[in-house]
Amino acid sequence: MHVVSHPLSRPLAWGLLALAALLAGCSGPLRVDNQVRSFAQWASDGTPSGPATAAALPQAPQMYRFDRLPSQTEGSELGAQQRLEALAASELQAVGWRVADGAATAPWRVQVTASTQRLARAPWEDPWDGYRGYFHAGIGLGSHRNGVGGLLWIPVLPPPSSPYFLREVALVIREAASGRVVYETRASHDGRWNSTPELWTAMLRAALQGFPNPPAGPRRVDIEIERSPR
Repeated sequence: MHVVSHPLSRPLAWGLLALAALLAGCSGPLRVDNQVRSFAQWASDGTPSGPATAAALPQAPQMYRFDRLPSQTEGSELGAQQRLEALAASELQAVGWRVADGAATAPWRVQVTASTQRLARAPWEDPWDGYRGYFHAGIGLGSHRNGVGGLLWIPVLPPPSSPYFLREVALVIREAASGRVVYETRASHDGRWNSTPELWTAMLRAALQGFPNPPAGPRRVDIEIERSPR
């Protein structure tokens, strides 16, 4: 028997293979790329930004309490701050720092903040690329009643765009007694992913990479997280 393949069978097969690869990729972990910069000054050497010596680095375990800005102590901001601090506490616990219980003495104060800027689209995208309208020529398109041909400009609206997010977390540690800042770190990430606890956890983990004696200068830190169920 002679079998004749359908002309669409090959493109369809390639399309199904591509779809299968896409679905397989969507089931794996997500890689959150972060731009991180950290500053440590556990002991002053007489200069405004003198580096900490190895002997000055605090050894785990350490106890701390969270500091909050006035705007983080009421309404919906309070709930958001409590959730953020819970994520930060988990990451700090991984490096041997724990929130002080009750009236226990805590030599450190930790302040953690997060911000999100929502853009209508990615900074490099032009919503009008390929959608700037077109001319249509034909009979009866002019203003003449006798059917004389004419030109008509038909604008086409741009397609709906996907929002793009710029996010940053910052963590500052102070001496409780003096209020002196001894550690500051920031992690920024941009992309189209929705805000999830896993995403913020990855950013906090990146911000604390190398704690308490981080590398100097800006660096990229990639953290893999599991995808949240839809």
